[in-house]
Amino acid sequence: MINNNVIILLVFCLLLFSCAKQSAPMGGPRDEDPPKVIAMSPKDQSLNTKPDQITITFDEYIKLDNATKNILITPRINKDKVIFTALKNTLKIDLNQELEDSTTYVFNFQKSVVDLAEGNPAENLKLVFSTGSSIDSLKLSGSVNVYFPERNNKIEDAIVGLYPLDDTTNVFLAPPYYLSQVDTAGNFELTNIKAGKYLAYAWKDDNNSLKAEYKTEAFDFIKDTLTINEDIEGLQFNLAKGDQNPIRLLRSSTQGANYTVVLNRTPVDIAIENKQLGEDIFYTLGDKRINLYTDKPKADSLPFRMILTDSVGYSVDSLIYAKFEETDRKPEKLTITPNSGKSFYKNLLIELSFNKPIMDISYDSLYLSYDTASVIPIQPEILSFRDSLRRDIIEVRLNIPDSIPFDVFTLKASDSTFRDIEGQYNETALNANYKKLKQETLADELAGKIEGASAPFILQLLDGKGELKREEYISEGNKFSFKSLESGNYQIRVIEDSNGNRRWDPSNFEQKRYAERAFYYIDPETRNKSITVRGGWTLQDLVITATPTSGLKTEN
Repeated sequence: MINNNVIILLVFCLLLFSCAKQSAPMGGPRDEDPPKVIAMSPKDQSLNTKPDQITITFDEYIKLDNATKNILITPRINKDKVIFTALKNTLKIDLNQELEDSTTYVFNFQKSVVDLAEGNPAENLKLVFSTGSSIDSLKLSGSVNVYFPERNNKIEDAIVGLYPLDDTTNVFLAPPYYLSQVDTAGNFELTNIKAGKYLAYAWKDDNNSLKAEYKTEAFDFIKDTLTINEDIEGLQFNLAKGDQNPIRLLRSSTQGANYTVVLNRTPVDIAIENKQLGEDIFYTLGDKRINLYTDKPKADSLPFRMILTDSVGYSVDSLIYAKFEETDRKPEKLTITPNSGKSFYKNLLIELSFNKPIMDISYDSLYLSYDTASVIPIQPEILSFRDSLRRDIIEVRLNIPDSIPFDVFTLKASDSTFRDIEGQYNETALNANYKKLKQETLADELAGKIEGASAPFILQLLDGKGELKREEYISEGNKFSFKSLESGNYQIRVIEDSNGNRRWDPSNFEQKRYAERAFYYIDPETRNKSITVRGGWTLQDLVITATPTSGLKTEN
């Protein structure tokens, strides 16, 4: 009897424990319904309210998904003081700061509030209230484009922001007064704006700081002040990177027998003035540094005037005195980097890059081989230095006739073929392969015209990986043509070279100068950039339409 009572008691306890334990029900259809708001405090569209805390109650348990990033609050408040708390079915927002008078505040929750079970985001969740007697209702909308989109580029990471004209900050210093996230199509809309004058910016907020990093993040700005006293549509931004730090000479010093100038950034234009430059003194350009080389020590310091210009357009004009002294320091080894692996049809361009200026070449050991017994000697007349003041890049141009029935050509150079300015020879032999294409495998032509922009143009043909395959310069007109193309997938990029310096120039924020436009061929049916070509194909009448310039589209 006692044993039976014990067994009954144990069963009863197990039943009680089972009933007390809470768990999600097993089976049944998946919950696909988003959380729904059942109460807000303050209520949406409230007037004359200055809450210390905002409370939103939902019809089910919720959680937050990166609230600090995903919840957009306008106009600007100190978001570092705001505390977001999700408890059961309630979201609490402690503001911990005084709100401005007569101001409309917008809390756009985007997809930050999701249900606890399945992560379904609350739809179109927004809270609007005013600390004054009316709700500001002006809107600003438009689109954002990226000039040089990177792989896995997410336009929705971009932000558009407004700063009042009298604000002492800007997009690089502080978050904007009004802001909006860009959608996946590149469109944006700022709402509930107070009438006034503003400066407008857009940027890729990769680090979630709500301000632009001018060294690493693509950005754009509108040059003119926006007077917003009615709804504005069609504002265009074009994002591109461009370090806005002016170029500076940081230091210079003797390095062994040579002299090095260290900069804060790499220049795009270099002018160096010295009578001996190009005779027994040469230079190379490295990462943020200029190296001066000589073949023998100099008794006195030599003056070098350096005029350096960066990509944004800033320049530095400086006079330095370089010393070239005797040294026991062992010279750096000579290295060679060829452009091997390139394909060609008839005209072969070979490029050899060296880490130091080259002073002597043994042509007897430099040749192009295409079978075990046949070679093409490299003669001085088909070889040249790209820059005679640097002598660190050699170009070899050859025409390979169809009468040579071989596909692979190898540039060969034995050890000690090249001697640099410090007397060092290449220690290893060079073998660089190049593939000759057959005419029957090539597409005949890819041609068309450019609309919405004016020459000169830099026309670039990119392969499927986005790497540059060909580049043409169009000085006049709007017609383009690429002939004898290897089969594959391509993109065509156009740079509107407004100043004719044959390179793309980024924006200059201080000078309020926009970046030069860069745009692509877009297939009108698929809206895809990719163009497929096959052997014997001819694609003509392609139309490349320029992206609108930054600003109001109606002004273009």
